[in-house]
Amino acid sequence: MATIKIDDDFDLKKIAESGQCFRPREIRAGLYRFITKENILFIRQLDEKHFEISCDPLEWSGIWETYFDLDTNYAKIRRDIAEFAAGKPYEKILTDAAEFGKGIRILRQDPFETLISFIISQRKNIPSIRKSVELICDSFGKIIRTDYGSVRTFPDYFKLSDASIMDLSSFALGYRSKYVRDAIDKVNNMSVNLDNLKSVSNETLIKTLQQINGVGIKVACCVALYAYHRTDVLPIDVWIQRAIEEDFGGENIFKDFGYNAGVLQQYIFFHKRLGEKEF
Repeated sequence: MATIKIDDDFDLKKIAESGQCFRPREIRAGLYRFITKENILFIRQLDEKHFEISCDPLEWSGIWETYFDLDTNYAKIRRDIAEFAAGKPYEKILTDAAEFGKGIRILRQDPFETLISFIISQRKNIPSIRKSVELICDSFGKIIRTDYGSVRTFPDYFKLSDASIMDLSSFALGYRSKYVRDAIDKVNNMSVNLDNLKSVSNETLIKTLQQINGVGIKVACCVALYAYHRTDVLPIDVWIQRAIEEDFGGENIFKDFGYNAGVLQQYIFFHKRLGEKEF
């Protein structure tokens, strides 16, 4: 185990419960597990800025600093939100949401896992999405041995190509099974090349993802934000649409915030979904 210092906003529980990722877990009191591809991290907060990590410093700097987007100053983004909101009718809503979401970061996730996860997410709640994702991992993921037991990775598209529609249906995907199958096929035959999408415009990225059956604008925007880190892309789900209608008088105020509209969206989503509950 090693100890690292993080000077910026960083809250393990909020990140794990933020709704942008479905595999992080609190496996023991205060000990969180994160997975990206075949890399597994166990991390625990020691004090305000120090964290104990299960990997060596080289892996932390080479993989996890990028995954947690630690090159971005989220405290500054929150200050930008306060400045943007100042004097507007919805000032308190934005500043309250940014404070409530303090510690959330937009993770840089694997594109294939993110694509499949958000196809699954349609008309499902977060516990159900997590269950389906774990069932996929249990059947097709690689086993990794850790000090805290065996963990299954999310399968890559080569491995998941072995899954039949019947297999996919057994993962509680329902009508989404055929959409997941189409995504697997199009990624495998390179008609949707996920690697090439890293360098294209937002418009091309979103349009290309929508070539997959069942991928509409909302799912495509989620993949753009959470896998390709297009922080100026705005996924509009039921919670954000509700905020636009109930809190902002029907106005999509996110577009005016600019480059980090997706970060603002994450704070509003998190606050709207959990703000009235104890967290």
